[in-house]
Amino acid sequence: MLTFLHSADFHLDSPFGALPSQQAKARRQELRELVFRMADYVNQEKIPLVLLAGDLFDSAAAYLETCEQLSQALGRMEHARIFIAPGNHDWYAPNTLWTQTEWPENVYIFQTPQMESVELPEWNAVIHGAAFQSSEQTRSLLADFSAPEDGKIHIGLLHGEVDPPEERYNPIRHEEIAASNLHYLALGHIHRRGAPHTYGRTVCAWPGCPEGRGFDELGEKGFYRGVIDNGQVDLTFVPFARRRYQILEVDVTGRTPREAVESALPEDTESDFYRILLTGESGAGGAGASQLEAALADRFCALEIRDQTRLAEDIWARSGEDSLRGLFLREMKTQWSAAETPEERDTITLAVRFGLAALDHRELG
Repeated sequence: MLTFLHSADFHLDSPFGALPSQQAKARRQELRELVFRMADYVNQEKIPLVLLAGDLFDSAAAYLETCEQLSQALGRMEHARIFIAPGNHDWYAPNTLWTQTEWPENVYIFQTPQMESVELPEWNAVIHGAAFQSSEQTRSLLADFSAPEDGKIHIGLLHGEVDPPEERYNPIRHEEIAASNLHYLALGHIHRRGAPHTYGRTVCAWPGCPEGRGFDELGEKGFYRGVIDNGQVDLTFVPFARRRYQILEVDVTGRTPREAVESALPEDTESDFYRILLTGESGAGGAGASQLEAALADRFCALEIRDQTRLAEDIWARSGEDSLRGLFLREMKTQWSAAETPEERDTITLAVRFGLAALDHRELG
């Protein structure tokens, strides 16, 4: 039986450009600390094999200090063997961070775009892997590869995609996975955790990124812990992110926006980044997103509230009035009905809110 940890896509030194500078700096530091926390987990759980499937750095221009900290953290996993397959963001080449850093003896970095094999006789296992040597790899690194039938555990480690629509990032075909004769293929590149797939006898999976970096990387993040026993692969997802990005839709119809949001929120939000979308019906002044955001901000690591409510029906009902208000609402309702996309309707709705605020000589809340 062989136990392993499979992770990828740390993207160390990500800019976090959507955050204020101080918060972005703090998030970059938390990413660096991620690997030290992972080292503690590996040591506590006595995991002997760690598979890191590329894009550990966000770019080839990551800080040397960051690379040295990664090396230090991996060196703490002193009882584990660690294998790295560089990807499209942290590709391997002379004069990159991979060659400018001294790596611990327990770390093996694949360097070429040809599958290479490393024997681990203590576990009757072989690790097979390859590396990107530029920001794109248009030919499958698994093409024409097949592990021998020799009674050993065969594990592949690659950064790439399976059956992608465009061939830029190691376009592996599922037929190649089936023909590889691997027991497990540890993949990186896809930031959303994928359920394991089996092609032939080979199980393959992406663990996703261990920390989300924006609202396009939502929910629980972590890594896979795996066991191979008698040729069978069993994977367990381990949540590991310090912070999560969450998008929450809240219907405010018939309630005050704060009441609606308060009832929809889970108890533990202070560590996370939230985007709350207010939906349903609201009055002429809208749902008061900015005031609500200010009132609730201290309950989150960061909070953004967007008003996506539609105008209450009783507001449109006044379009029949013989008045400037009625004329304005009739014209805007005609435009709203003719709008072809939700985005157009949102723009018209906002215009109605501003127009009504002007007619009533009030500020838009």
